[in-house]
Amino acid sequence: MLQWPAFAASVLSAWLVASNNKRRRNTGFGIFLASNVMWAAWGLHTQAWALISLQVCLAVMNVRGLRKTETNGNKG
Repeated sequence: MLQWPAFAASVLSAWLVASNNKRRRNTGFGIFLASNVMWAAWGLHTQAWALISLQVCLAVMNVRGLRKTETNGNKG
């Protein structure tokens, strides 16, 4: 039940993060972080330790992206 919502959230967030609109980018990073949590939960369920590690790394990058979009405003 968790992997399909995680999949959908990942695809939607990738679409939003590519936007030139700051609000959409920020929303995308927020959804990306939610997808990281969902994928990590799925990884715990299936004991997929590499998937969990990947999601932790990606979450750190998503936080970095969120901070950069806040700092740079609407710059591309």
